[in-house]
Formats: sequence, structure tokens, C-alpha cells
Amino acid sequence: MGRLAMREEGENWIAYYAMPDTMVDAIFLGSIRIGAIKDNPSRKQVFMEMMQDLVSDIIEEKTGVRPTWGSPETAPEHERAGRS
Repeated sequence: MGRLAMREEGENWIAYYAMPDTMVDAIFLGSIRIGAIKDNPSRKQVFMEMMQDLVSDIIEEKTGVRPTWGSPETAPEHERAGRS
């Protein structure tokens, strides 16, 4: 079905729509400068919620069901720090 993948890449925090177990063919959704969210948790939360809404739209369009969101999960080691 897919998931929201958030990755720190250089000076940016980047959101992708990706399949459950891979970043291969992930779709870029958006990014924000780390400096814009580093000391501003509410701004970081707004960005994350907007990216979740985008992924929800994609999944709902494909399945007819809008997903609900739980707690964030930590990415597997092979996906951290820009690795694919």
C-alpha cells in the first residue's frame, strides 16, 4: 500500500511516498530546510501532518480507504542517512 518516509538529506528534511520495505521508486513529496524546523517543534509537526495528508490522499485514491496514523516508526538501518 505504501508509507510516508521522512529522511534527512544534507540541509533538508525530505518526505517520500514509498513502498513498505523499500525506497526504490519512492515518490518525492516535499522538503523543508532543517534550520526551519530544528528549534520549532510546531512547525515540524505542521510539515509532517501535511506530508501525512498527501500520503493519505494517495492511498485513499488507490484503495478507497483513508488510512489512520499511529506513532512514527524508526526507519530500518539501511534506509537511514540517505541510504536506499
